[in-house]
Amino acid sequence: MDLATLWFGIIAFLFVGYFVLDGFDFGVGMSLPFLGKDDISRRQIINTIGPVWDLNETWLIVAGACLFASFPEWYASLFSGFYLPLLLILLALIARGVSFEYRHQGRSERWKAGFDRMIIIGSAVPAFLWGVAFANIVRGVALDEQHIHVGTVFDLLNPYALVGGLTTLLLFFTHGVTFVALKTDGPLRAEARRLAFRAGLLTLVVAAVFLAWTVLTHFSLIVLALAALAAVSLVLSLASNLRDREGWAFTFGASTVLFAVVALFAALFPNVLPSTIDPAFSLTVENASSTDYTLQIMTWTALVALPLVLLYQGWTYWVFRKRVTRVSIEGAPAHA
Repeated sequence: MDLATLWFGIIAFLFVGYFVLDGFDFGVGMSLPFLGKDDISRRQIINTIGPVWDLNETWLIVAGACLFASFPEWYASLFSGFYLPLLLILLALIARGVSFEYRHQGRSERWKAGFDRMIIIGSAVPAFLWGVAFANIVRGVALDEQHIHVGTVFDLLNPYALVGGLTTLLLFFTHGVTFVALKTDGPLRAEARRLAFRAGLLTLVVAAVFLAWTVLTHFSLIVLALAALAAVSLVLSLASNLRDREGWAFTFGASTVLFAVVALFAALFPNVLPSTIDPAFSLTVENASSTDYTLQIMTWTALVALPLVLLYQGWTYWVFRKRVTRVSIEGAPAHA
């Protein structure tokens, strides 16, 4: 395996980590209007991700930095062709982050409701647009011979991409609601479990359509196997949820996201951004990568840094592993 292919795999790994971790953050945020019956339950929901949401988002920063350093041509073409969707994702993430920090600063219901809406929108917009973006990456965009995107933003709103966006929206929502059931107690836990099952059934249908579409248009045995594993994982997540096994349901839900994202990267390889104008204009792992010297330096850095990051994140989740109980919220100050 050459270094360019290795770094394609590392980029895939980083985006898998981001979608698995920030994916349930998005789902938790989107669950507020469905599960947040009062301020106590809304605070309970938000506190399930309070200690970890910002750590989860660092995966996107690391993925973006590694993409820029290892595949500068890919990075440049993505940001020129996907400028508006990526800008909307950035603004949504900023709004969501501000809401987490400022919601508890005010005491009025109007103040809290305004920031709750920002959390919901700031979660739903990236959840949908990431699916649209990655579906278009796999499908291909209008790249000319200089690898410049010559299409319009409306070209990105094609049927395949819209189904991809709906898939990630529903998948992250189900993933997040399962996390709420895993991390809470009492009536909120029971309601989250019921909602996760209902949302999971709809997710299963939409995701099956998207994955089948992907397999048919980018057929290989690897893509087929990964799509099948994603489907089986989602079914097992729903079954575990029915048996009140939230830990297994969340694990299988995370596996669903993992297999689905890896299936997209497998369908994309060896391209990194296909051209719909002429396949000869496509960006590939080879023609979009940095020099071998740059990739060598990055590889040694990754060998040191990645294990430390994984250990730190694992330790953080272990420290905050306990459920967020309603009693603990009721006993806290009203502005906490």
